Amino acid sequence: MSIRHLDRLLLPRSVAVLGASHRPGAIGTHVWQHLRAGGFAGPVYPVNPKHARLDGLPVFARVADLPAAPDLALICTPARTVARLVAELGAAGARAAVIVGTGLSAAEQQAALDAARPHLLRLLGPDSLGVLSPHIGLHAGLAHVAARPGELAFISQSGAVASAMLDWATSRGIGLSHLVALGDHCDVDAGDLLDRFASDGRTRSILLYVESIASPRKFMSAARAAARNKPVIVVKAGRAGQGLRAPASHSGALAGSDIVHDAAIRRAGMLRVDTLQELFMAAATLARFRLNRSEALTILGNGGGAGVMAADAAARAGIRLAEPGAALLDQLGHALPPEASCANPIDLLGDAPAARYAAALAALLADPVSGAVLFIHAPTVAERSDEIARACAPLVRANDPRLMGCWLGDADMAPARQLFEAAGIPDYPTPEDAVRAFGMLQTYRNNQALLMEAPSASENPAPDVPAAQRLLETAAADGREWLAEHEAKAVLQAYGVPVVRTRMVPASAEGLLDAARELGYPVVLKIVSRDVAHKTDVGGVRLDLRDPAALEQAVGEMRQALGTLQAGARIDGFTVQPMVHRPHAQEVIVGASIDEVFGPVILCGGGGIAVEVTADVAVALPPLNRSLARELVSRTRVSRLLAGYRDHPPADLDALHDVLIAVSQMLADLPQLAELDINPLWVDEHGALALDARLRVAAGRVAGAANFAIRPYPTQWVRQAEWNGRPITIRPIRPEDEGQHRRFLERLDPEDVRMRLFQARSELPRSELARLAQIDYDREMAFIAEGTAADGRPETLGVARTVCDPDNVEAEFALVVRSDLKGGGLGRMLFEQLIAHARSRGTRRLVGMILRENTRMLKLSRALGFERVPSLEDSADVLHVALNLEPPPPAA
Repeated sequence: MSIRHLDRLLLPRSVAVLGASHRPGAIGTHVWQHLRAGGFAGPVYPVNPKHARLDGLPVFARVADLPAAPDLALICTPARTVARLVAELGAAGARAAVIVGTGLSAAEQQAALDAARPHLLRLLGPDSLGVLSPHIGLHAGLAHVAARPGELAFISQSGAVASAMLDWATSRGIGLSHLVALGDHCDVDAGDLLDRFASDGRTRSILLYVESIASPRKFMSAARAAARNKPVIVVKAGRAGQGLRAPASHSGALAGSDIVHDAAIRRAGMLRVDTLQELFMAAATLARFRLNRSEALTILGNGGGAGVMAADAAARAGIRLAEPGAALLDQLGHALPPEASCANPIDLLGDAPAARYAAALAALLADPVSGAVLFIHAPTVAERSDEIARACAPLVRANDPRLMGCWLGDADMAPARQLFEAAGIPDYPTPEDAVRAFGMLQTYRNNQALLMEAPSASENPAPDVPAAQRLLETAAADGREWLAEHEAKAVLQAYGVPVVRTRMVPASAEGLLDAARELGYPVVLKIVSRDVAHKTDVGGVRLDLRDPAALEQAVGEMRQALGTLQAGARIDGFTVQPMVHRPHAQEVIVGASIDEVFGPVILCGGGGIAVEVTADVAVALPPLNRSLARELVSRTRVSRLLAGYRDHPPADLDALHDVLIAVSQMLADLPQLAELDINPLWVDEHGALALDARLRVAAGRVAGAANFAIRPYPTQWVRQAEWNGRPITIRPIRPEDEGQHRRFLERLDPEDVRMRLFQARSELPRSELARLAQIDYDREMAFIAEGTAADGRPETLGVARTVCDPDNVEAEFALVVRSDLKGGGLGRMLFEQLIAHARSRGTRRLVGMILRENTRMLKLSRALGFERVPSLEDSADVLHVALNLEPPPPAA
């Protein structure tokens, strides 16, 4: 992940336009005119060997002729010239360039990247519409209008969508902090910009339009980091798209590309919307209404029709309307006329004056059970709308943000709408829009809760991984892609998944009667064939066979049906299992497949032979813990049946969660696992039971934790130790350590804080503290030394941290030990674990900045092999040190 030199792209001090021109219609003409008209205050350099002057400015023939290296270059020249110009810019000292509106072949793109890499020059595009940073007057590209300064950053993979969004925002007076059109994003991509905007002080929300994601782990790392700091709202195009390969399992068929993208966006704590209009609506809602925590809604208006429309929209969205309590009803009864409705929706009647509105609103805002309040006003002759707004807006300023406004109408409602917006109240054009926004907020909060989870690959008891691995290896050695049913069930058993007892008999059916007698009648007979994808499609499953005669007859009928329906299919054998009777069981499918973009995914939904028709399915990215498994199940329709109904008691959902967590662990442990169906999985009050299973192995390592889009909590780095006669645990930090981490920082002396942060700080803000505890293990690591306090609570004794650069060349370290524990060797223990971790992931160098007066840290770093290295950032106060982690070259 790299934000290197992105400041030069977004906030340049000088700009050069290569190919600047005054020829009508030329790209260089448009770009030059936009740059000049935007009001950018820094130096601008036109470069074109065909011109001497442009708009009164001297034109430079070559990059080498420029009086100074530009921070940003806009390349508007033919594709064949781009790589050469990039090399010249890099040699001159430029650090960012936009390849504007120029179609490059794959070979030309690679040549440009090769030319940029030695100089660490960042490339945006090709085919980029450009960059807008309105706060500095930067209009660098082909956007048809300039943007207003504001607090929304917009990243778009489409120039057309960027233009449409810019026009939309400008016409509505919505300002932007930055707009970046990625084009073909050969270098700078959405992940880089998410990282940059996450820490941008001018940006309050990030809006993102994407069509494809090329580097899923990089994207997820950046998205999760950004979403912890500020709202990230996504329009992902391509909901109709499917996976690139026709899968052979139900799980593979059901986990289409869009549903997996949806799961990734949800897991990253972002909010997905469908349209640009919803994009702005969500941004406004999260900016003004994000602190609202209400789960229920109260509708207040001056007419029954609009209130009923809002209530209908809430019912469709599954949003609960608050039930007014007796105390609230009593208050409303005194404030409203008898013919008014005090039920929810509350109808104030069409003649409601400002005082009636204010009295009802004050009662609702004083009653926490009322939840959020949707304020609807339709214009009447009884009272001016702006007078109603003046009476009601002051009530909101002293309360938590619980009010949403809907002033029905247009021009006549503008003054009232402005008064509400000035009070920080979000406004919506229709009741349905307001309800949809409230639903978006609930979805956003749920996604933020998922973001906080940092599970290991499993929370279940340790599986028998070698036994499972042997079964997969045996199938691969036999040239089989699919495990036999009994083998697939044996893999499940190795991971603790309950399965129905199953016996395999050869194709000759020898031993069939003995197996049935051992298991006990009635039995189920299934065909085993490597050529058959779904047994029921060829009559390969027979149920409730009650005696040997019925069993033998079923074998003959299966052979005949297979020959008719799928001639040439081989019979590898038969399986026999007891006919299980569990009258309350619901059929569920649990599965796994490999997505083309995000890698391993887990699926859950309603099971049975018609799963692809009913399509009751939810998808999640591994790893899962119990909370994430519970959330996955809650998104299925079958979850309502599992909750119990009529004479069906509630199912044992913990058993289903155990199965999902086991599948998560399988995907982490078994790299060859390509597809898995557990269908049907029976779930009832007695637990879960797998009746059938299919498992496909791949030749390559398509699964495994290394291929997860989200790296699991690294349990392999948890170790027990003893320090000064005291048992401690050294382990990676987790999000739930935030409170413990705050207590640790509060016990540091101010001098130690200064040594660590190079400044005196009394406390960290909540957002920064969260970032310290909620790390992405793919890009950084923080080891804590944890002991037990006198009151029995765990306590943090010290922390060692690294943040790695995108190429895994350098990782910057930091180390701090609690002030009252320094000098006992704890820092060295943490530092050694940090070095071992960096070495294990192939990092080449550990680097750090140490204050000259921090003699203890300087001494420790020297003892561990660090050396002083010269740096441009060296000063009288700060020294740079580095430790080379690369192994020495082999002796000649």
